[in-house]
Amino acid sequence: MFLLRRPSEDQMRRYVAEREDAPLTYPEAGASLGTAAPPGYLRNFAITRLGTGMETYRRAVAAVRRWAMYDMEWTRILWPDTPIEPGRTSGLLVRHLGFWSLHPCRIVYVIDEAEGPTRRFGFGYGTVADHAERGEERFTVEWRMKDDVVSYELFSFSRPAVPLSVLGFPVSRALQKRFARESLRAMRAAVSSEKA
Repeated sequence: MFLLRRPSEDQMRRYVAEREDAPLTYPEAGASLGTAAPPGYLRNFAITRLGTGMETYRRAVAAVRRWAMYDMEWTRILWPDTPIEPGRTSGLLVRHLGFWSLHPCRIVYVIDEAEGPTRRFGFGYGTVADHAERGEERFTVEWRMKDDVVSYELFSFSRPAVPLSVLGFPVSRALQKRFARESLRAMRAAVSSEKA
């Protein structure tokens, strides 16, 4: 949904609530668990090193749980207290090019691998009705015991879902790339801050 003015808090809550039971807008649910985009979708991938050790991993997991990867001036997750659980619906408010847009999503799966030589935590969420794109996005933090490295990874696959996204494809794609870059920065900042 594209808007000329920033919606009120009540409008955003109603908007997300009305999509609680909306189906996903793509048939490849869970495909973001891999690293290849399904046929017909564009891939977006970014990864960064967050540091080393258990404390860094603990901070990274806490940052994902509070949706810190969206801590940017032009994006706002609706709402950061949304639990990371399959079936939870949230939304994203984006300010760009002089207007606002709302994008509803649902958590499709959660990754919580707390044993073994590699620990991983994250989730994938997919688009529902009225999202400008069709597809899925995964946010994962990982701690490899072998080299003690903690990293954050973002992977998504998408394609335009509405005419405005098709017409503005170069802009839409640039915003996706920008989001990936800034998401890495937001996670590095969250993990290094005292708040994490």
